[in-house]
Amino acid sequence: MLRRNPEGGSGRGARAALIWLFACLWTGCDRSPAQSVTTAPKTTGAPPAALGVAAGPAWLEDATAAVHLDFVHVAGTNWFMADQVGSGVVVQDFDNDGRADLYLVQNGGADSGVPNALYQQQPDGRFQALAAGSSGAGLVGRGMGAVAGDLNNDGLADLVVTEYGAVRLLWNHGEMKFQEVGRAAGLDNPRWAAPASFIDFDRDGWLDLVVGNYLDYDPTQVCHDVQGRRDFCSPEAFPATTTRLWRNVTGTPGAQPRFVEVTERAGLTRLPGAALGLVCADFNGDGWPDIFCADDGRVNRLFVNQHDGTFREEAAMRGLAFNAMGRTAANMGVAWADFDGDGRGDLFVTHLTDEFHSLYCQDQAGLFTDTVARAGLQQQAWRGTGFGTVAADFDNDGNVDLAVANGLVSRATPPQSPVRLGVSPWWATYAQRPQVFANTGQGHFKDQSPANPAFSGTASVGRSLAVADLDRDGGLDLVLGNVAGPAVVLRNVAPKRGNWLQLRLVDPAHGGRDAIGAEVTLRAGGRRQWAVLQPAMSYLSSHEPMLHFGLGAIPVVDSIEVRWPEGVVEKFPGGAAGQRRVLARGSGQL
Repeated sequence: MLRRNPEGGSGRGARAALIWLFACLWTGCDRSPAQSVTTAPKTTGAPPAALGVAAGPAWLEDATAAVHLDFVHVAGTNWFMADQVGSGVVVQDFDNDGRADLYLVQNGGADSGVPNALYQQQPDGRFQALAAGSSGAGLVGRGMGAVAGDLNNDGLADLVVTEYGAVRLLWNHGEMKFQEVGRAAGLDNPRWAAPASFIDFDRDGWLDLVVGNYLDYDPTQVCHDVQGRRDFCSPEAFPATTTRLWRNVTGTPGAQPRFVEVTERAGLTRLPGAALGLVCADFNGDGWPDIFCADDGRVNRLFVNQHDGTFREEAAMRGLAFNAMGRTAANMGVAWADFDGDGRGDLFVTHLTDEFHSLYCQDQAGLFTDTVARAGLQQQAWRGTGFGTVAADFDNDGNVDLAVANGLVSRATPPQSPVRLGVSPWWATYAQRPQVFANTGQGHFKDQSPANPAFSGTASVGRSLAVADLDRDGGLDLVLGNVAGPAVVLRNVAPKRGNWLQLRLVDPAHGGRDAIGAEVTLRAGGRRQWAVLQPAMSYLSSHEPMLHFGLGAIPVVDSIEVRWPEGVVEKFPGGAAGQRRVLARGSGQL
C-alpha cells in the first residue's frame, strides 16, 4: 500500500515532494518517498502497438445483473486504515451439488450491522442470497479475507474468515448450514489478520492453517498528504507482525475442527512482516509445501519447509525478497502459475501505480528472477495500484493470462473516470480501472484491457478477485470485489476459445476432500502443462478448487500425472478435451 509518514513524522520536505510530483506526472503515481503524492494513471501518448496493447474482441462481459448478485461492500469514511484494505471473495461448492457458490466478506464493523453474505447458485445460474441467521455464515465485523477447505475430512468445505482483531472458523454442517467455532477450535488471534491459506505442511493428510497478520496498527495515529489533507496512513508508520501457523489436530473425520498453534516452533516468529498476500506451495521442488508472504512496503519472506515441522526463511537467497530494482515494494496480490511454459511455478506480485509489478520466473528449481520487463508487463495502456490478481487461461490457447484488480490507496488528482455505478462517492477518488493481460506465449504479455470495457472500462476501488467456471461452459469467469461498491461477476465470452480440460483432484482416504497442494503435469499434442491446486491466492480470496487447462486446437489429452500432497505420484490416462474430470487418489497407476 501507500507509504506515507504520519503527521509530525520525518518527512523530506516540500521540495522533495515537488520534485517527486513532477516526475510522477509523466506516468502517474500513488506515493512519494516522503508523503502522499497522487495523480491519475495516464498513458504516455504512445500508440497502442508501442504500448504492447493487444487488439481483438472482448473476453469478458458484465453478468452481475443476469446472475442476480446484489452484494454491495460497506466501508467507513473516517480514514480508519482497515477500511481501505477491502474484503475477500470465496468461490466454492459448499453443498456439493456441482455448482459453485459465493461467499463475500464485509468489513463495516459490528456497528454497521451488515453481515457477510453467502450466495447459493441455483440450477439456472442465478445466485440466491441465504439469510444470515439461517445459514450461520453471516458474520458481522471488520472482515478481511476468507478461504475455503475441508478441515475435518468429512467431504464438506469449511470457511476461515480473517478479521481486524480475530480469526473465525465456520464449520460446515451440510445443506448450507455453518457454525462459528473459531475460539473453540483454538484459533485465537487478536491481531489484524489479512490473508489466510491452507497447507498440509507435515503431510499428514489434515489441512493446517497459515494466517498472515498485517500491521500492529494504532488507530489514534493521524496522517495527512502533502497538501495537508487527512488521508490514510502508510504501513511504514506501524510495526510489523508475525505470520502464524496452526497445525490441524482434529484427528477424527467429521469431528469439530481443532488446531494447535506451532508458529514459534516452526520458526515463523524470527522474521515479522506485513503480509497482504500468501502462497503456500512447493517453491524449491522438494515435494514439501513452503510459505511465501508478500509483505507491504517490506522485504518479502519465503519460509522453506525443512520436513521436520520447521521452516527456514530464504527469500533473499532465492531471488524473491526484492523487486527487479533490488528494492522493497508495496507487495499485495499474488498469483502462482507456470507463465512461461517451462513446467515450473512462477510468481506474480502486484504493486503500486508508480511501481512496476514483479514477475518472478523460476529459472531453475528454487531460484527466481524478476522478469517483468522481459515479459512486457511494463508496457501498459495505463498504470494501476494492483491488489487481487488471477492467473488464468481466458482464451484457452494454452498460455496463462493475467487479470488485476486496481484501486488507489491515496486520492487521485483528478479522480479517474468513469466510475462504476454504485461506488460510494466518498471512495470514488480512490477508484481505478482493472486490467487484463494476454499471454502471447513463453510468458510474454500484451495489455488486453482496452478490448475489455466490461471489466476495464470503469473505475472502482478494486481489491479481491477470484476465478471460476461459474456456468461450466469451459471458459473461466471472474468475481471482482470492491471497497464501498458492488461485487461484479464477469462472464467469459471470448470468441473462438480453444479446447480445454478441467480437473478436480480429490482424496478418498481423507473424506473425499479437495487435495489442496496436489500438482498436475498434463501432456497433450507434444506440449506439457503444469499447475498446482491452491485456491488461496490473489488477494484475500479463494478460487474455485479446480484446475483448468487451455488446449488450443488440441482435441485429445495424452496423459495426466498427479503428485499428491503426501508425495505419491500417480499417472492417469488422457482423453477427449471439453470435459470436467474428477481424479481420485489411489485410482491411477503408480
